[in-house]
Amino acid sequence: MHPASSVIFFTTASGAGYGLLFLMGLAGAGGLVPASLAFGLVGFTLALGLIVAGLLASTFHLGHPERAWRAMSQWRSSWLSREGLAAVVTFGPAGLFAIGWVFFGEARGVWGVFGVLASAGAVVTVVCTAMIYASLKTIRQWHHPLVLPGYLVLGLYTGALWMTLLAHAFGGAASVFLWLTVISGAAAAALKWTYWTRIDTDRGATTSGTATGLGDLGRVRLLDGPSTSKNFVMREMGYRVARKHAEKLRTIAGLVGIIAPIGLLLIAAAIGPERGSIPVFLAAIAGSIGVVVERWLFFAEATHVVTTYYGAEAA
Repeated sequence: MHPASSVIFFTTASGAGYGLLFLMGLAGAGGLVPASLAFGLVGFTLALGLIVAGLLASTFHLGHPERAWRAMSQWRSSWLSREGLAAVVTFGPAGLFAIGWVFFGEARGVWGVFGVLASAGAVVTVVCTAMIYASLKTIRQWHHPLVLPGYLVLGLYTGALWMTLLAHAFGGAASVFLWLTVISGAAAAALKWTYWTRIDTDRGATTSGTATGLGDLGRVRLLDGPSTSKNFVMREMGYRVARKHAEKLRTIAGLVGIIAPIGLLLIAAAIGPERGSIPVFLAAIAGSIGVVVERWLFFAEATHVVTTYYGAEAA
């Protein structure tokens, strides 16, 4: 599939934003971080800013962005509609939780209930985002059991990176979030390695033979294509990334997105919270860049069965 920059930014930015909102909701309600004005302003600006920026970016992938609101009417059958509704509903408790934190200096008690509800809404929204892709049976790399947990773990990981930085800057249980980031990063690395291995070894069941129903007669190959030049279908759904490039990008995603941030966090743990803000900040930047590379590959490596009609076997 053609990796559209708007969708890449949407999934990575909103994933990190919801991950951060999830942790702020639970941490605030649980008293793991101070309900200070500075923490609240910076934290909610970053979390909600990433979410809003991501959602706005997703509309640029639509033919008529001004009609995006109509998509929410199909919530009975569309994961895209469910995602939109979940995102809107989550803003309610998130906004009330932010008001209690920023204006009243309180994130526990009644305000903490809104924090827990915001955390739950963040999880539901990310699940809906993942299911937009995981529900598509025509793309085997997306219709995979590891896609949903991958979105959840990477959202938690990127959100934890920024939550660790906030705790170092404004106080709180910084070590808790640091080790949560290390653990979620290791889990993300194991999950993505397993996912990449499986999509490389599990071959697609659709071939020219199964598509035409002539497979029993022998190998079926296309003598002439259905069009004489590249068309929209091939540009959008026939995009392919070379295997050697995919392997390099996977290595970059692993090194920059996981190994480097974990190494920086371990350095921060060794030197203490007073001097650990710089390596934690660098870890957050590196982790975010690595996830962008991972998400580009998620789209670029996807092969749609429609390309079989154009002579390309579903790899």
